[in-house]
Order: sequence, then C-alpha cells, then structure tokens
Amino acid sequence: MIVISGPEVAGHLEAGLQAESARLRAAGCVPTLAVIQVGDNPASTTYVRTKLNTAERLSIATRCVKLPVTARQADVEAAVDSLNADATVHGVLCQLPLPKGLDSGGVALRIDPRKDVDGLTPVSAGLLALGMPRFVPCTPAGVLELLTHYRIEVAGKTAVIVGRSNIVGRPLSILLSSKGWDATVVLCHSHTANLAAVTRQADILVAALGRPEFVTADMVQEGAVVIDVGMNRVQDAGRPKGYRLCGDVDYAAVAPRCRAITPVPGGVGPMTVTMLMKNTLRAARQLQQAQR
Repeated sequence: MIVISGPEVAGHLEAGLQAESARLRAAGCVPTLAVIQVGDNPASTTYVRTKLNTAERLSIATRCVKLPVTARQADVEAAVDSLNADATVHGVLCQLPLPKGLDSGGVALRIDPRKDVDGLTPVSAGLLALGMPRFVPCTPAGVLELLTHYRIEVAGKTAVIVGRSNIVGRPLSILLSSKGWDATVVLCHSHTANLAAVTRQADILVAALGRPEFVTADMVQEGAVVIDVGMNRVQDAGRPKGYRLCGDVDYAAVAPRCRAITPVPGGVGPMTVTMLMKNTLRAARQLQQAQR
C-alpha cells in the first residue's frame, strides 16, 4: 500500500516554482500575492499563515489585508477592488469561509479574472468547463499532481467523487473526465441513492464532503486509490490542543484495503498551497506579457 505524500510532491515542485519566480524577478516583475482575511477564525489564520510562509520561501511577495469580523459586504468588496486596481498585485484571494452574513459568491464576482489565483470566478469556471483553463482551482490541481507524480493510471478508470462543491468536487469532475485524463466520473452528493454501492465501484475514490471519517471500509473496493480532501477538527480532550485533525475517510479502517491513499494531514493539503503559488506565478507572467 502506497501512502501518497503531499509534502514530498510539493517539495519536488517547489524547485521549479522557485526558478520561475527568479526568472520573473530578473525580468523586473516581482510576483505578488494578496490575501484578504475577514475576522480572526483560528483555522483561517493558520491557513493564511501557511500561504504567506510558502510564498516567502518561493520569493513571492505578499500582502495581507485584514478586516474585522464586523466588516460589511461593501468593505470586503472595496478591498478586492483596491487590489484589482493595483498593478503590482498579480494574485488576489479572499480566505474562506467568510463570517456569517457575508456573501462569498459576491466577493468572488468582484475579483479580476486575470488575478483569480483561486480559480473561483465565473470566468475561470467557464474556461475550465470549456477545456481552456486559465487558473485551475488549487485543490483539484493538487490532486492531479499527486496522481501524476505517483503514476496512478486514470484513463479508462472509474473515478467517484463524493462532494459537489465549486471549490473541489465539481471542477475535479470536469478535469478527470477531460481529454488527456479520460476517466469515467461519477459525482455523488447528499441525494445520491445507495452511496456505498456507488463508491465501491470506484477505482479512484475522492472524498471531499467535509464530514469527519465519513468514508468507511465497507464503502471502498479492494485495491482502490483513495484521495482524502477533507480537513476536519474533531474535539479530543486528550490532545494538547483539545482537538485532532482528520479527513473525510476513516484512514485506519480504509487504508488496508487500498492500493494507495492520502493521509490527513500530510496529503492533499500541502498541494493546495503549492498550486496557489503556481497560479500566482502564472498570473504574474501573463500580466507581465500583457503590459509589454
């Protein structure tokens, strides 16, 4: 059984990203990522810190715009507008989830598609659906990199994705079914009948529904490849922080049945951040070329 290591693959990719960053800087372009954080959600703060630290390691400049939890929709959208108008900023993202009462969809609509390094604007989604992606959402892009690095055959295989979010499930279903990947994709959700019977058909099973250890051993066929996108905090008084991290897959029970599986933490998560850096460098390169 292969344990698919996100840090290993991310480290393998970072050398190339560092070289690309150096090329851009040598050409007079300082690649810059701007992150908007609203409120002080501890998980969001951790994710933002990880993104900023990774960017620094790759010589990508950063800006962090912090807004209070009391910020209005207009305040968040104004922050996006300001970064859109700043020619020195190449990538813009708003850390999700936003506090209750704010419309994340409305914020995504404000982001300049040329700076949409999260790949969440309607323009990015439309280009992806048409097979002409500009910025692929970071987590699905990371999943593809993992499959490529570990030489996991996808063409002709049945891929079952549990979860249909616009961030992971839906774009990943488009990518895996596209030419060059050629999987037969089944996209499952809360209304899927006989879910376990469907997931047992999967050669490649992707869990992306946000429910701790939801996928159990009886839902997985022997020899499947399991990609766990989930990242959940479960209360555990016995842990120093009072919680433990786990995915959407019951790893201990499922792993013995698998040909390959991603752990949580240490699987897809690091790849999401690396793909964000890759998208930022791509945005910088494209904007630099457009200014010539």
